[in-house]
Amino acid sequence: MRMRCRPSTFIVRMRCPRWIPIEFLARSIGIVRGGLPEDRAARPADTAEVEGRVEVHPEFADGLDGIEGFSHVFLLAYFHKVPDDARGLLKVKPRRLLREGVPLEGIPTVGVFATDSPARPNSIGLTLVKLVARDGNVLVVKGIDLFDGTPVLDIKPYRADYKAKTHGVPTWASKYDAERKPL
Repeated sequence: MRMRCRPSTFIVRMRCPRWIPIEFLARSIGIVRGGLPEDRAARPADTAEVEGRVEVHPEFADGLDGIEGFSHVFLLAYFHKVPDDARGLLKVKPRRLLREGVPLEGIPTVGVFATDSPARPNSIGLTLVKLVARDGNVLVVKGIDLFDGTPVLDIKPYRADYKAKTHGVPTWASKYDAERKPL
């Protein structure tokens, strides 16, 4: 993957023998300010109370009109802090389980698409945040699990019809989270 640096634009190139090579322009529409602390020890186990701001680039500010009425929004972001050697990993240990007290040797190795790991082939993340307020081109949000400086690729409002009426998870995931029921 290669990035051409301009303030809000980067080019993504992906090549793999089994994939069709693609290149697309990914233009950030904004940037996260605040958010998760850099220091792992200072990060909360639950991000529900973490506050931050999404500073939307001025040329996209008109796209925010009408967003104030939504209680929550999805942020699509580019994981810019993932080290090069972690990009493209297909097997990972869900590290969030460490914060829940599970020893590393007790965490199963699973496919990256079965986790919310930032180490993934395209380094794109999706997070749901509470929209606290809008001030011009700035959204004040709560529950953000992104770092300061994270490029935001898109913002989409949360709608009630996105919610699954029932859902299940594999046994390995339900073992560590009482709210989740196994398949």
